[in-house]
Amino acid sequence: MQIFELQSAINDFLAYRIPPGPRFIPHWVIINAQKGGTLPFCLLLMWYFDNYSPSAFFYTAAHGSYGIIWLLKHFIIPDPKWEIKTTFLCQISSFVLVLGPYWFAPYLLISRAAPEPSLERCCCGIIIYIIGVVVMMISDCYKTATLRIRKGLICDGPFAYVRHPNYTGEMLVYGGFAAMVPHWAPKVVLAWVWLQLFLPNMLMKEKSMSRYAEWSEYRARTGMLVPWFFAPSHSNKRS
Repeated sequence: MQIFELQSAINDFLAYRIPPGPRFIPHWVIINAQKGGTLPFCLLLMWYFDNYSPSAFFYTAAHGSYGIIWLLKHFIIPDPKWEIKTTFLCQISSFVLVLGPYWFAPYLLISRAAPEPSLERCCCGIIIYIIGVVVMMISDCYKTATLRIRKGLICDGPFAYVRHPNYTGEMLVYGGFAAMVPHWAPKVVLAWVWLQLFLPNMLMKEKSMSRYAEWSEYRARTGMLVPWFFAPSHSNKRS
């Protein structure tokens, strides 16, 4: 666990505490700029490289629509953690180390630096993306609504089977995008983000949730990212 605590401390420093101060910019500013900027970025790439192939349209529609969905989610059900103030250099760090590399995939595809994907590959990628965005939205909406009614460990709804369904959804979303691009670079980006950012976040969250009396039973019957079908039971009742 110590290595993950160290990773979490490094991530916290890079995201929120790089000097000099002051910490005056909400974290969501750079996140929303990158998410919302994806559709214009992809369209600009299509124009610049004169690539209006079906795969370019498929990818642009998928990744671009996700940016719009993210903005809608932010303004309708904002996540308090994105309201934390950061320094200017933290905004730059977040883009360079995490958000910006997500644009490698559309660049490689639309610039033709990666081989042209088949329509079958594109369709599979879009199916994975759609499932992921639905899982993510359901999980975030359910969490927000539940915590407004009661505090504590959420053990029902989408959390009855998976302890981190919002991460499951986001990993499916970006996994779908990467699947559409026949190149190793987008997969390396995902491996970096998932191992350096997502995994420590999930483990630190579980460390925090372990203070609840029902944690041991809940952990035994759920999976971290996918349902644990061999668990004793999958009760959808609140603990």
